[in-house]
Amino acid sequence: MSRIGRSPIALPSGVDFKIEAGNAVTVKGPRGTLSRTLHKDMIIEQDGNVIYVKRPSEEKAHKSLHGLTRTLVNNMVVGVTEGFKKELDINGVGYRAAMQGKKLGLTLGFSHPVEVEPPQGITVEVPAPNKIIISGSDKQAVGEFAANIRKIRPPEPYKGKGIKYAEEHIRRKEGKTGAKK
Repeated sequence: MSRIGRSPIALPSGVDFKIEAGNAVTVKGPRGTLSRTLHKDMIIEQDGNVIYVKRPSEEKAHKSLHGLTRTLVNNMVVGVTEGFKKELDINGVGYRAAMQGKKLGLTLGFSHPVEVEPPQGITVEVPAPNKIIISGSDKQAVGEFAANIRKIRPPEPYKGKGIKYAEEHIRRKEGKTGAKK
């Protein structure tokens, strides 16, 4: 049996969990409300303040969905209680970020400044000109927005210029050496 799938999910106090027809799950907490429709074959049960995810059979497809379903439900519970956060670092001379109203303004060596508007439910902070903090309750939305910002100017391996995740390590390459004739 799946080690991840069989572990129960504890509901913290102040979190409202609801299962509707067709495995539509709604989780309400202090940081907002998240809804998601999960695979119809998975069995989701609530016993007091504990949620269990079970699979109907030992088929390969059900084994694959078991851990995934449990993780998706757990991420919803964690998202409405604690939330998720991604940090991005900007490296490069003249590269910087600044908030312009609700939009994120990036100066990344292009001929024009790049403006990015965060989607609903995502908050962006710029504590320093070379640091961006993206936070929200939906793990997938936070990760996707961070990836889209990184995609604007990914780090290059020679000088390390560009936008990278704070925990990311860029493998550096040695530059060209002058060949003698």
